[in-house]
Amino acid sequence: MTQHALLIATSAQGESASSFQLATRLIDELRPNQITTRDLSEGVPTVSKSWVTANLTAEDDRSADQRAQLALSDTLIGEIQAADTLVITCPIYNFGVSSALKAWIDQICRAGITFKYTENGPVGLLSGKRAYIVVTSGGVPFGSAVDFASPHLKQVLNFIGITDIECIVADQQMTTTDALARAEDQIHTLFS
Repeated sequence: MTQHALLIATSAQGESASSFQLATRLIDELRPNQITTRDLSEGVPTVSKSWVTANLTAEDDRSADQRAQLALSDTLIGEIQAADTLVITCPIYNFGVSSALKAWIDQICRAGITFKYTENGPVGLLSGKRAYIVVTSGGVPFGSAVDFASPHLKQVLNFIGITDIECIVADQQMTTTDALARAEDQIHTLFS
């Protein structure tokens, strides 16, 4: 049972996006006790030189300005840590993830917090969570050679320790008439 769901809405179309509508339908089926929504439709600050410098500075040695540089990152990571289920919208833009989603990824992948380096390679620190990725596209077929978005997001989630991942797919919406119906059926099947 989902106790706390985090909805990460990444489409520039906001709540009118098909990915957002499918994600809210999915959350209705999850019936969480608590929902946190992170709307990225207005964008997310990208990682900058000052952000990297702050991140590489030991926490106890950070200045007030450096702590301010990392405040959003800390908040975004805290949202993931608090949730047991993530619902991430992933509209495919020009064969990849949206710029807002990429910026979110860069903000939440932090060594020592969401993953750590070991002698056997990196280990994710956010295990025990489930993720649903709602993938939408106008023309790109899901899982095809030109879908660089869904494999990227799955890799990132695995990297931070989230390996229980399910994709809900409404691809090729501009070239087919049943994309949304197929996604609705997929959601229904998951919870029936």
